[in-house]
Amino acid sequence: MHPPTPPTTTAARTLAQSTVVVLLAALAFLGPGAGPAAAADSDLPWAVGTASNDFGSRRQNYSYTLNPGGRLKDGLVVVNRGTTPLHLAVYAADAFTSEEGKLDLVAKDAKSTGLGAWVRTDRPDVTARPRESVEVPFTVALPADAAPGEYMGGIVTSLTDGAGTNQQLGIRIRLRVGGELKPSLSVKNLQVRYTGTSNPFGKGEATVTYTIHNTGNTILTARQAASVSGPFGRFSVRAGQIDDSPQLLPGDTWKVSVPVHGVVPALRVSGTVTLVPLVIDASNSVAPLAAVETTTHAWTIPWAVLLLLAVVCGLVVAGLALRRRRRAADR
Repeated sequence: MHPPTPPTTTAARTLAQSTVVVLLAALAFLGPGAGPAAAADSDLPWAVGTASNDFGSRRQNYSYTLNPGGRLKDGLVVVNRGTTPLHLAVYAADAFTSEEGKLDLVAKDAKSTGLGAWVRTDRPDVTARPRESVEVPFTVALPADAAPGEYMGGIVTSLTDGAGTNQQLGIRIRLRVGGELKPSLSVKNLQVRYTGTSNPFGKGEATVTYTIHNTGNTILTARQAASVSGPFGRFSVRAGQIDDSPQLLPGDTWKVSVPVHGVVPALRVSGTVTLVPLVIDASNSVAPLAAVETTTHAWTIPWAVLLLLAVVCGLVVAGLALRRRRRAADR
């Protein structure tokens, strides 16, 4: 299995990521004196959690369904686990798929155009005394022309120390905007590169590369399969097990490179990639959709065989020429 290559995202999404640590709520954690479920890093002096209200208590993250033009209010709880007062910036941000295949949030100075632009905190910062919990209300307000589909973002708390190092802790927000869902994946830039073998009668290796593009309006994961075959489907060879892609937000892309062993150099081969889109809802249930298949073609020149034929032809020609000279000498 190959290491996946980074997704294609807007340059602003990775702006200043080298000095930022963003953690999204995934597991329940009880900070000192905290009531709600919270996200925390043992190296940080604070934790964050969801407020307990009509949306529920001890939520691991935020999940909403709103129609265009809709509006709701919720809250973020900040827990100071340290022994000194803590002053944190608070803001919302769009999500993206990181180079490691995980959902992350754009930096504060990167412009959010989706969910991060629709969430507004009641204040830009918060101060918590030692062992104190403070709630920061926020509002989700959708524009009237918000496009249907799924969006991902988060509420972030940020601390910058005297050395300029920025640490962040946040909770994920998943939003479904009412309207028709259109899940769709496509394969772009499919290529097959063949590497021959020095054995004239042996098999070579091929590398299948392609880009998965989430062209729909839902969050999707792709189950993948790849194969290489000769003319009329003969000599078909499948790639090994390929891991599912990470969750891809609408518009995201993910580059893949897969080795295929034991490919017969049949002059012209076909490379086929099959994707099964997987819809994963907020409760983590998985629903597979109809498979998407894409094929391309490539030449696999058996150079070792051609070289062997050239040598044999040369020997035959040389033998015939020698035979003619001997006949001429015998006359």
